[in-house]
Amino acid sequence: GSCRGNSVERKIYIPLNRTAPCVRLLNATHQIGCQSSISGDTGVIHVVEKEEDLRWVLADGPHPPYMILLDGNLFNRSVLLQLKGTSRVSGLAVAAANPSPPQGFSPGLKCPNDGFGVYSKDYGPEFAHCNTTVWNPLGSGISYEDFDFPIFLLEDANETQVIKQCYLDHNVPRDGSAPQYPLCAMQLFSHMHAVTSTVTCMRRSSLQSTFSINPEIVCDPLLDYNVWSTLQPINSSGKVDPEKEVIMVATRIDSHSFFWNIAPGAEGAVSSFVTHLAAAEALHKAPDVPLLPRNVMFTFFQGETFDYIGSSRMVYDMEQDKFPLRLDNIHSFVELNQVALRNGSILWMHTDPVSRMNQSVDAQVRNLLDTLSRSSVGSTVTLQEAGFSQPLPPSSFQRFLRARHIPGVVLTDHRTAFHNRYYQSMYDTPENIRMQYPDGLSPEETLEYVTDTAKALAEVATVVARALYGLAGGTNSTSAIQADPKTVTRMLYGFLIKMNNSWFQSIIKPDLKGILGDVPQHYVAVSSPVNTTYLVQYVLANLTGTVVNLTKEECLNPEKNPHSEREVGAHPRVGWKSRLGMGVFVAWESRGSSSVRRYLGAQQGQGGNGHSVGKEEPGWDQTQWGHRTRGIPWVLPFPSQIITLVPPIAILVLSLLTTYFINAKPPLLFSLPRDPGAVAY
Repeated sequence: GSCRGNSVERKIYIPLNRTAPCVRLLNATHQIGCQSSISGDTGVIHVVEKEEDLRWVLADGPHPPYMILLDGNLFNRSVLLQLKGTSRVSGLAVAAANPSPPQGFSPGLKCPNDGFGVYSKDYGPEFAHCNTTVWNPLGSGISYEDFDFPIFLLEDANETQVIKQCYLDHNVPRDGSAPQYPLCAMQLFSHMHAVTSTVTCMRRSSLQSTFSINPEIVCDPLLDYNVWSTLQPINSSGKVDPEKEVIMVATRIDSHSFFWNIAPGAEGAVSSFVTHLAAAEALHKAPDVPLLPRNVMFTFFQGETFDYIGSSRMVYDMEQDKFPLRLDNIHSFVELNQVALRNGSILWMHTDPVSRMNQSVDAQVRNLLDTLSRSSVGSTVTLQEAGFSQPLPPSSFQRFLRARHIPGVVLTDHRTAFHNRYYQSMYDTPENIRMQYPDGLSPEETLEYVTDTAKALAEVATVVARALYGLAGGTNSTSAIQADPKTVTRMLYGFLIKMNNSWFQSIIKPDLKGILGDVPQHYVAVSSPVNTTYLVQYVLANLTGTVVNLTKEECLNPEKNPHSEREVGAHPRVGWKSRLGMGVFVAWESRGSSSVRRYLGAQQGQGGNGHSVGKEEPGWDQTQWGHRTRGIPWVLPFPSQIITLVPPIAILVLSLLTTYFINAKPPLLFSLPRDPGAVAY
């Protein structure tokens, strides 16, 4: 016969399998984020779909504490601060808004990375703290607040509906009176080990490592690798000649949101680094690349969301002579920022007005702007200068300017405030950059379908590639330098919709295919490299590598064959990949450099949200948590049922104690009868 088992736990609890917690992060002086108590926080569920529903939670409800199921359109600073100031709330589950909130939503700061850029009381004080331009006016700053209760995102609409139905069945007030037991409740687990600040966390971890046999590390630094490559090969073991000039083109590859590992970053990161990759491919196709008098360095910074971790590390390595390039080698700097939401055809060129007060720097910047403008002639992209009095937007270039006056420009789709209404939020999705596909396409057809967004970004990449060719000293016609829209559309699909696709599978090593998850996220983490870093490196290698006519054995062991050693010798990286069913060998110049944060600077600066943060160097850590974060709703029984349960337990305990004493002291309780023969008459 057949046997069937059914867990009692599954009959009582409803597991939530698709959730994302808000976790605790630490900087030099503060903690931000959320956490539960060590055993989780429990409360009676109350659904809040309009602000008036909060009154029941904050004042009228007779069964506190409450676990709130909040409509995504109400997830804002005003509501969160009301909940933060009361003991009647034990936690918050947020149902993602669909469609995205039309008014916009950004949990980041109004002045991103304030205190860590170039502008300060000593350098352009009129531009410090976004005094001239508030770049992210919709920024609420809630990502940088500290909440003492758990907050979870519900990613599955079906699970959200299960919780709502439980609420409707048990918790809705009837005829104006309070609901009666049994009530529907929920418990959220997200206990965080670290508290206070990075300094405190590092000290406690150090003490654990010193005195404990089984040390428990309570936090880990946010770290990863920058990815960089050069147009002309350089000797990886040596240094670039001091007289050799390099054009540096850069972008960021990370994003962030309020919830852990939910960072789509379509406009905030992906649009720019996809354009960057497409420009690198287009420039590499120019026939006279080896003859250009200047080299070009393609740089992808990781961790820029958190006070420019990646660019700070590269500047530090250059200053300490731990990098093949020095700051003095940088001829000029071009950065791609948010570029997907252009109004019409305009792309804005931002420069630093303070460094341009130097006539020599101003002349070089003017040449840079003219070269970019000439490169856009004949394209659908129009480049315009943002204005001499306009400061730089938040950008990696600012970290380089802190070290040296480098001529540079930052390209964006906005002149002043961001066009991105969902900056650093879970709603910065493909829909935000207007990626649209016809209905009924298969995954493979969707991968190959060239969207209007891909065409627009390919135009930007073409302009950038042609400008870089001119800046590098190229004098030939640039008409052949053209970015491929099909490559751009593949990258957008892979980095925004589905990483596990046939194109990505064909360009990475077979043993790395496990990194290809379904839904791409671009959050810098404590385990490195993250998926995005791996894929950017392999896509860059695929687009800029050189196919050489060698066997697999000759490729992987070039020192055994003089011919193959000559073929491969100019390239510091080699790899075997499969393309269209056959193996080809690709030699490429693509590298990673550490972007781990260094120890905190002693000088302090004022953060954009009223928080004091370490000014000199970023110092972000993410706390560890003991067990997996999770949420479980269930039905809370009548109090009378609990009362009914207590007397039998008390009787059982009394019976056990009585039995123990009877067994322990029988002579006192039971006297033995006397022997009849001993009786005297």
